[in-house]
Amino acid sequence: MKFAVKAWSNGKARTGFLQLGNCPNAIETPALLLSTRKGLPNFISPDLLPSLPSPDSHLLQFSPLHFLEGPSSKTISRIGGLQHLLGLHEYGFVAVARDSVQCLPECDATNKFGASFETTCGRRLIRPVEYIEMISSMKPDIWASLADEVPSWVSDKRNKTSVDRTVKWLDECITLNSTGGAVFGAIVGGNDIEERQRCAVEVVKRNVSGYWIGGFGSGESMEERPALLDAVTDVLPEEMPRMICGLGLPEEILQGIATGVDLFDSAYIYHLTLGGFALTFPLNGIVEKQPAAHLKDKACDMTKINLRATLYRKDTSPILEGCNCYTCLNHTKAYINHLLNVHEMLAQILLELHNTHHYLGFFRSIREAIKAGKFKQFHQTFVEVRRNHLALPTSALSC
Repeated sequence: MKFAVKAWSNGKARTGFLQLGNCPNAIETPALLLSTRKGLPNFISPDLLPSLPSPDSHLLQFSPLHFLEGPSSKTISRIGGLQHLLGLHEYGFVAVARDSVQCLPECDATNKFGASFETTCGRRLIRPVEYIEMISSMKPDIWASLADEVPSWVSDKRNKTSVDRTVKWLDECITLNSTGGAVFGAIVGGNDIEERQRCAVEVVKRNVSGYWIGGFGSGESMEERPALLDAVTDVLPEEMPRMICGLGLPEEILQGIATGVDLFDSAYIYHLTLGGFALTFPLNGIVEKQPAAHLKDKACDMTKINLRATLYRKDTSPILEGCNCYTCLNHTKAYINHLLNVHEMLAQILLELHNTHHYLGFFRSIREAIKAGKFKQFHQTFVEVRRNHLALPTSALSC
């Protein structure tokens, strides 16, 4: 793995290039990691992956815990790793124990021996040696060390223990590591700025290739988050990549980028798709005119529309005019509304294609704003437009 920062804008926001051995082209950061189930997006099949923007879509995040059911670690290792198992030889794989959808940390059952997770196989305690065995068989390009993640409401004593355990497990992971992949040291600390800094200081001392910032999306408020992120990124070396899980909303992504984070997961896209929502917000953050149909959609919040709504039943327009994703080029809102109402899986396939394409475009717009030195203006405009819309009375949003 090679990483380099190329441009800065308005403080800590930055663009860079990430080069992985299997990807033929460098991937620009800030970048989106596509959330997967056993290495593939939840609804997008391998033959449709090339329809997404390249190389932006070539980073796939997975949880090794998904493979607690299915092919064994030994079988995957004999095949040659996850890339050979799936036949995706030009894609980069990023392994993180937590996936924000199915493998959620369970802090009450975690102990000094390992981290506990709620998985599709029930609650499982994962020890560092077991985790490294899974990582070694799957051969990801990047993997995050095992962490003891805790929600924001735990006691100070439990929070301090989580930092101590995470640093200890990082040392064990580094000692046991024989994967050849890039190790990202996990940083936790809950809602305590001092513990976040302490963990970051300890992890920086270790021989790692980057940093995975964990414990977010677990109860902290939007107002608390910038200070917590700054406490971590202020300590980290500028020349190394930073990855985070738990931030999904556009406003949260912008918060993370403003504090110097480079890589983000995309569980947000999965939840949108499952709910029948399609992203429609303008990529430059500026709304010129809201379509009349969207004003009748009570679920429309200037970022998405609800395609289950009956008002789209006879709408023969694409999800978003001007969008060149596979879904918008070939299908209409009416067709997707029909698919959703008859419970056809094709609805989720088409929605995930559009939502992923749109969110990748959002990241591209952010990179362009950073390169132009206008990220602060981009961030403020986007947030203000959303805030002004949400402040409107209900009568102003209906016909």
